Amino acid sequence: MKESRKSLQIRAFVVALTGGISSGKTVVSNIFADLGAAVVDTDIVAREVVAAGSPGLKLVAKKFGHSILQADGTLDRKQMRDLIFSNSEKKIQLEKILHPLIQTGSIRQLQQVDTPLAILVIPLLAEGKSSSDSYRWVDKIVVVDVDTSTQIKRVMNRDNISLLQAKTILSYQASRSERLLIADDVIVNNKSIESLKIKVTRLFEQYSALTDKP
Repeated sequence: MKESRKSLQIRAFVVALTGGISSGKTVVSNIFADLGAAVVDTDIVAREVVAAGSPGLKLVAKKFGHSILQADGTLDRKQMRDLIFSNSEKKIQLEKILHPLIQTGSIRQLQQVDTPLAILVIPLLAEGKSSSDSYRWVDKIVVVDVDTSTQIKRVMNRDNISLLQAKTILSYQASRSERLLIADDVIVNNKSIESLKIKVTRLFEQYSALTDKP
């Protein structure tokens, strides 16, 4: 694993951070950043690879039709989201287009990192074998864990949606047990922000010590 990362010319010790919707990934990555780690978020990279006029967006439009573009040439994200939620085959087709572009973009950003530790936020890392295999070169995998009932409450409050809608969203993601299965370390986010900071700081120090090893 370590040699594979070196072959990609990534100098930093790379920790993949994942977790289900509303588990607190952003809060955790922000704490890591405050402590001095570089953060690369694949969700941000994903938006960049389908920016207006990008090669990625052209590939998506070619596959799904130009009707998925808005008048200003940007991707109609709601229409695209509705399309893949209602059709698993189209979801797979979209992933085949975007995943290689997202991985390439993430690697490019990691190659520019000059800090010893880098956090690579990958929300869908546990979503099928192909996702985890694509990032097998990372040094550690951290799962931000929260019980399902808390997830549902957070999603409902954040997006102002119904219980049924929240459960439907969760049903399209990997299960809690599937995420925990790939974890090297787990951050349980079910208490206060102060408690969370202590847990993240402990892991930051642990990983920072590993970066000092030859």
